[in-house]
Amino acid sequence: MTKVLMVVTAADHWTLRDGEEHPSGYWGEELAMPHKAFSEAGWDITLATPGGKIPTLDKLSMSFTAGWPTTLREVARYLDSIQPQLHTPQRLQEMHPDEYDLVFYPGGHGPMEDLAFDPVSGALLTHVLRSGRPLALLCHAPAAALAAKNEDGSWPFRGYRMTGLSNLEERLNSFGRKAAWLLEDRLREYGADYVKGHIPLRPFTVVDRNVYTGQNPASSQQLARRLMADMRVAAR
Repeated sequence: MTKVLMVVTAADHWTLRDGEEHPSGYWGEELAMPHKAFSEAGWDITLATPGGKIPTLDKLSMSFTAGWPTTLREVARYLDSIQPQLHTPQRLQEMHPDEYDLVFYPGGHGPMEDLAFDPVSGALLTHVLRSGRPLALLCHAPAAALAAKNEDGSWPFRGYRMTGLSNLEERLNSFGRKAAWLLEDRLREYGADYVKGHIPLRPFTVVDRNVYTGQNPASSQQLARRLMADMRVAAR
């Protein structure tokens, strides 16, 4: 059975440039839709957060501005069905990445607050990157890669072709204009080969070696399908 480690932010806010703590957490669609796809395929999913803290759903991700009503209803139903797992996450510090076939990070603004600076998560990402096993980061979750370091202090993702929420997409939110830093800018600064889709808020995924990234919430299902297809081929 394919085993998935899903690493979810434990943050419940995002600190803006002026010090305001904007309520945040994980983005509903980005956790629910890949989790649903993997579960329906019979994959075993372990959910972990820093410290084993119960993750916070970003309420904005369930608002009418977050997507199509049919999708939001599906997300709400699915999140409700996995509440027992969401309320009992494993401690990220106790996870052994070699026990999993895939490591998947859903986004939301939360990773910009905690995972981007988390040395435990950074070490896990560095290890999985070197292992060659699939590693997926969705929307804001590529921020977690910023915490990864080689022994010499260099960034292991340097030169990798990656995507993530673009500056334009971030600034479509009024509070996004007050961000202390933007993901697209930071990935470029660190040395990623950042790319984005031609149309904002539309599905766009990138694969470079074993690193899979999705640009935005709309990329959730596309990213999950690509992972599943590639892993089925690799298993033959």
